[in-house]
Amino acid sequence: MAPAALTEDHGAEPCDLVTVPARQGLEAVDILRRGADQEAVGPVLHDGACDTLGFLVPPGTAEAWDVPGSACTQTDGRGLRVPAEPPVTGSGWLLPPGEDAPVTDPAALRAALDQAARLIEAADSCR
Repeated sequence: MAPAALTEDHGAEPCDLVTVPARQGLEAVDILRRGADQEAVGPVLHDGACDTLGFLVPPGTAEAWDVPGSACTQTDGRGLRVPAEPPVTGSGWLLPPGEDAPVTDPAALRAALDQAARLIEAADSCR
């Protein structure tokens, strides 16, 4: 999910975008929402085909992002911002932006994605 159509709303919060396969992303959303800090998950996009999910994270996250199986699009605070409408053409909100959690904490997302990958691996090995 590449940011094809970026908004230019300068009153909105800038962010980077972490994309992951939908299966791992859905597990991560569940993990984050069940955690002690349920506000840890911010807006989450899905692509039109529901192949990938995109987590909005603070600007600059891409500089140190190294989670296997995911990508982080660096925006340098330009263009991609937390808007009311999905910033990527052909996408929609799985979790829309909220007032209290504008973006997902990168450390919490990293931990949730790692745990989701282990869960998926365990489930797949039971087949």
